[in-house]
Formats: sequence, structure tokens, C-alpha cells
Amino acid sequence: MARRLRIGLTGGIASGKSTAAERFLALGVPVIDADHAARAVVAAGEPGLAAVLGRFGASVMTPGGALDRRALRDLIFADPKSRKDLEGILHPLIHAEMERLEAQAAGPYVVMAIPLLVEGDAAGRVDRILVVDADEAVQMQRLLARDGIGAEQAGAMLAAQAGRVGRLARADDVLENAGSVADLWRSVDRLHERYLRLAAAMPS
Repeated sequence: MARRLRIGLTGGIASGKSTAAERFLALGVPVIDADHAARAVVAAGEPGLAAVLGRFGASVMTPGGALDRRALRDLIFADPKSRKDLEGILHPLIHAEMERLEAQAAGPYVVMAIPLLVEGDAAGRVDRILVVDADEAVQMQRLLARDGIGAEQAGAMLAAQAGRVGRLARADDVLENAGSVADLWRSVDRLHERYLRLAAAMPS
């Protein structure tokens, strides 16, 4: 099978990536989500979970033997070295899982939803980078409301990502998320038509 057009969907935290991904899915486009893959590779019994527990210990495990995501998140945002260690364990596993899911998907193009696309090493695996963009003050407001965390931790989460300027500089396409959900979806619809044309022009 000829290689399909791959769209890398990214954006700052709480920028509206999930809302855009939902619209692509509604249009019948396969969306391979890095966050979903990340959860799959640390599920009970998976080697990824054993590796994370081996590095970080029982403090990041729930009484039921699952990964305590909140405890792990608190730990890595307080310690940049721990974050790098976690990335070294999980990124290869997540990459492999996303490749597996992409191979099973059908359609002329696929969306790879990767929150840290620009910050990490995934940009070379996609043909176009699509950035969902929102003002950083809006991101902070949404993050505080969505996750129920304090301003200090929300600020650290924003700081761990590439700056807005850096993301936009790498973008091939930008979805401005300053209006309503309906506005964002209409923008996705327009991009969908464009991506279909680009996919049809991909060399066989």
C-alpha cells in the first residue's frame, strides 16, 4: 500500500486539540492519538508499566497496581531529569504503538495527534504540521478549569512545552481557536477538503 499523507496535529496544552480531533473523526478521518497510545503502553501487564515502576518506584503506583498518573505528573514536573527519564522509557513504546495503529487504519490520510510534536522528535514522522492555536492566557484559564490544579503547576505545564511563537514557526497549517466550537469545526472542514486533495496527489 502506498504511504498515506500524515498530518501531525499539535498545539499548546488546553488549546483545543481534542475538539479539532473530534471533528476529524466525525469526518471519517483516522486519528491516532499519542495520549491514548501512552495510556496503552503502561496498562497492567505491559512492559512499559514495569519499566516506569522500575525507575520511579511504588510511589507512582495505585493500591490496585495501576499507574498513578497524578503522582507521576507531580513528580516529573518538579524534576526535569525525571521527565527526561520518563520520556526515554515511553517515547519509543508510544511511537511503536502509533505506527501499529496507523497501519491498521483506513482512509486517504491520517491525523497523528501528538501534543509535544514540536518539542519532541516526532515532527519527522509527519508530512504536515497542523497547530491549533490559542492565546496563552486562554490556555491558562482552560487548564485551571479543566484539571482543577493550581496556577503554579499550570504554569509549569505551559513552560514545559514549546512557546507559542516556536510552534507557529513550525506550522504548515494553523487552526485559530479564538471563537466557538462551531467556528473551529468549520475551519477543520475546510482543511479536510484541502488534505483530501493533497492526499490524492501523493505519489503512489
